[in-house]
Amino acid sequence: MPLNLAPAPGGRRGSFRVALRMARRDIRRHRGRSVLIVLLILLPVAAMTGAATLNQSLHRTPDETVRYELGGMQARFSTLPAPNGDSVQDPLDDTRVVSSSGAHDPGFVGSDPLDLVPAGYEVVPHRQLQLTTRVGDGDASFGARVVDALHPAFAGRYSLLSGRAPQSPAEVLASPGFLDRFGLEPGTTITTSAGTFTPVGILRDADTSDGNSFLYLAADQVPAGLLAGVAADSVTTSYYLAGPEPVTWQQVRAANRAGVAVLSRDVVLNPPPADQQTFDGGPLPDQGLAAELGMYATFALIGALALLEVGLLAGTAFSVGAKGQIRELALLAASGAEAPTLRAVVTAAGLWLGGTAVVLGAALGFGAAALVVLWVRAAGSARLAGVHPDPVPTAVAMVMGLAACLLAARSPAHHVARRAVLGALKTGRAPAGSAKKSAITGAALLLAAAGAFAGSWFVGHSTSDPDRLAELFPAASGLLTGGAVLTVVALSLLTGWLLTLLPRRTGRLPLALRLAARDATRNRNRTVPAVAAVLAAAALASSALVLAASQQAGIRETYSWTALENQAFLPLSLEQPPLVDGTPQPATAVAPEQLSAALSGALGTVAWTRVVATPAPPLNCFDGPGADLAPARTATRNCLQYALGTPPGNACPVTPMGRLQDPGDPRCKGPLAQGTGSPRSIVVGGADEIRAVLGVEPGPAALAVLANGGMVVTNQVFVRDGRVELQTLDLRRPMAEPAGRQMQYDPVGSVPLVAAVVEPLVPVPYYGVISAGTAARLGMEPRPSELLVQLTEHPSAAQVDTANGVIASTYKHPGAALWVEPGIPRDSSWQMWAIVLASALITVSAAGITTGLALADGRRDQRTLAAVGAAPRLRKALAGSQALFTAGLGAALGAAAGVVPAVLLVAATEMRIALAVPWTYLLVLVLAVPLVAAALAWTFTRAALPTGRREQGT
Repeated sequence: MPLNLAPAPGGRRGSFRVALRMARRDIRRHRGRSVLIVLLILLPVAAMTGAATLNQSLHRTPDETVRYELGGMQARFSTLPAPNGDSVQDPLDDTRVVSSSGAHDPGFVGSDPLDLVPAGYEVVPHRQLQLTTRVGDGDASFGARVVDALHPAFAGRYSLLSGRAPQSPAEVLASPGFLDRFGLEPGTTITTSAGTFTPVGILRDADTSDGNSFLYLAADQVPAGLLAGVAADSVTTSYYLAGPEPVTWQQVRAANRAGVAVLSRDVVLNPPPADQQTFDGGPLPDQGLAAELGMYATFALIGALALLEVGLLAGTAFSVGAKGQIRELALLAASGAEAPTLRAVVTAAGLWLGGTAVVLGAALGFGAAALVVLWVRAAGSARLAGVHPDPVPTAVAMVMGLAACLLAARSPAHHVARRAVLGALKTGRAPAGSAKKSAITGAALLLAAAGAFAGSWFVGHSTSDPDRLAELFPAASGLLTGGAVLTVVALSLLTGWLLTLLPRRTGRLPLALRLAARDATRNRNRTVPAVAAVLAAAALASSALVLAASQQAGIRETYSWTALENQAFLPLSLEQPPLVDGTPQPATAVAPEQLSAALSGALGTVAWTRVVATPAPPLNCFDGPGADLAPARTATRNCLQYALGTPPGNACPVTPMGRLQDPGDPRCKGPLAQGTGSPRSIVVGGADEIRAVLGVEPGPAALAVLANGGMVVTNQVFVRDGRVELQTLDLRRPMAEPAGRQMQYDPVGSVPLVAAVVEPLVPVPYYGVISAGTAARLGMEPRPSELLVQLTEHPSAAQVDTANGVIASTYKHPGAALWVEPGIPRDSSWQMWAIVLASALITVSAAGITTGLALADGRRDQRTLAAVGAAPRLRKALAGSQALFTAGLGAALGAAAGVVPAVLLVAATEMRIALAVPWTYLLVLVLAVPLVAAALAWTFTRAALPTGRREQGT
């Protein structure tokens, strides 16, 4: 009977079932190694799942929006900040205009929200105002809400945490933050500017955090004059509607045309079609989808590198396991098992362990994130809206984790399957295979990575339109992510070829280094995964270092200064609200000497104070009847403001979406190059004022220009042919601007002035300085307007509270407060060192694993060395050298693999003007960390060489 060599039906499936059973038994037999592999894959998957869940939990769902903001109400009517009657609000956010023609209609006057409320609803007013209470020698300001917070229809938004409802005009509700701030207990009386009250209940607002200070009053508990003054400002007043009928999108659009915003329960839960959300039926403007996709691309880059890193560490553990299985796998091969079956035994372990790890990791990450959200919500914070899983990043993390584990098992499985059966049966060892095929594959992947980088560069430079570049950014970042992963994989595959070059270059090195280099070359199956793990860790760390340094550089480049560091401006007069009949009131003035003395007494860090003069500030410009027809400046009114005109061709070029055409353009840099000034942007004075507000010493030429009726200017962009154009603006005549741009005004007059440029110490928001004589000659009516305070250090929160109490007492006005310019945050080096430390831990761990395996694997060679009289310290030196090779080679390759995609990623975004490569931290990563790993290996390795009978081998 002829021998039938055809494959048996279902044989492949049967062999795979055998492989699964053998892998499962091996996992149970080596629980420690199995747990290690599971943890290596589990942790990054859990971290990615948790981060995605927390990020998604920042955003409210429609159900949460209506519950936290409306409770059981049907709608909320409030004022819409719109320039005309064709503006359309966001259906889910009544504070934001999403579509408008952008044209300012000077005749457009918004309606009172109460006038637009449909009939048939119960209206619950909600007003906000500022009150004060006496604290020490000063007054502290806090927020008050005039609302029936315990109305049944507010259930879901307001909830009574403890205490009871007020039962008399002297009883109120308070937020937890109010009681904590003033050290009160329920039942303790407190005197405020609205009267004396006793908090009898603690109220939680689901829309704000418990730490905010609020007192909840009824309408009849606030003095009529105080409440009338607040009601005149419609921004602080809204109306909630309780009733059975929903408020439709058609009613919302009608309210928008009258300047009223509506948050409707029905509209939030059932948003209108996109073509009904614009004033002209056109497409919706960009809502930041490109930025969100870019964030996910960056998330994928970091996650892919992290999983690749731990996958390589897991590969080392799989390699150890494969060596332990060599005899049983050889016996399996001798009994007729084919190479695919042998590979499947090791690969099946990766499938079991990887599947377990990703499921547990996703569950652990989601569970941890859910606990964080629930804890934050229970603590009274509104930062996180609810537990919201993000299925796409979670699924991607699980797939990437399983793929990393399978790839980690595949390499040792391939090597085990191709070993000689007889050699394995005889000694359990076999020489490492050729690195040629891996090198060829690695070179091909490196070329593919270069192609991905080139593609990203091409996409990023395919157009000069920043708006179009923002749309293309997800594609560019996706190519960079793929290129970064391919680079790490390619360099990992090339590591074996690089190791073969070591013995040829180490002839003049000390003995321990030569032995370590030859051991690494001979045992590439053990060395390559460890080097690759260090490589991936270094790539991830170097990418994070470049991105973090560039982000910090971007913050420094674009930081918006309000004054010099540790400076504060306090106004010498405060505008008062109009009377109930609309009659304007004169501003409240304060003596600068009194204010300076009070502040110096409250703070011990006041270096000096100076009275700063400016042109007459705006006053009562839009208050009272006939404001648009009245003269621009009277004894009680001022609608004039002064600014420098930008010469033609000197304006900072921006796109229709407000992005800079070229962030590196000099016309976009310096004080007020990209914004509009304020009433205090022109300072009246001389050399002392220049030193005080600009922080530099004026030169003789600048002082001469100032004395001769010219102007010291802070930015060359306003100068043309040595002159500037000083414009007079009427605040009642805004210039038509696209929606979302800063409001500008048509000039009603201008005068040229000779100019001298003096660059300030930092880009403070000043046009410049003119002399008092020039200001008077131009009719600017200069007057002392602010007290400039220079502190020696930034005040603490307690110092600010103390100062605010003194300031409020001095002004006799609750709105006065101290704000000190903090300057650019500097204490960010800890973030960089944290990245280096995390990479160092992984590097030391990988080097330690490799060194331990090498020492255990080379005991026979060490006995031989001991037999021929090698010094005991050689074993310690050998361990340090092996760790140095592993960590040094991996760190050097990883730094190169991480810096390139990070630099390209920065160049593809708006951070491109702030590219920063932190060389110090990178040098520590590449040089110091491998040396530390070598030192630790040397320290914790026993010096005594093993002795005993030398094993026989072939």
